[in-house]
Amino acid sequence: MALDKTPLHVEVVYSPNPELVECVSLQIESGMCVAQAIEKSGLLTLYPHISQATCGIWGRACERTHVLRDLDRVELYRPIKIDPKEARRKRFLQQKKLHSQPRGKNP
Repeated sequence: MALDKTPLHVEVVYSPNPELVECVSLQIESGMCVAQAIEKSGLLTLYPHISQATCGIWGRACERTHVLRDLDRVELYRPIKIDPKEARRKRFLQQKKLHSQPRGKNP
């Protein structure tokens, strides 16, 4: 059985902060895994700490040994600094505080 030599097209994406998204489009060989695509993207050179980052494909967590398919989008995730429920609660309390302040009377 002959191996398929058709190149695959994948993206490796990382957002170091909420204002910036690094997206690298790659052409890889069939059989490459997530770790190899991350290495080939060059993002490890720019952000060495992502060597330990959780990764996924199209929003679903996966292992770095996962073999990629054509048009996969490899995503590297930042660690969560605050529990999303706690962040929502703080925003709600802040908005409640803003709206409960007395307003000045109109002349």
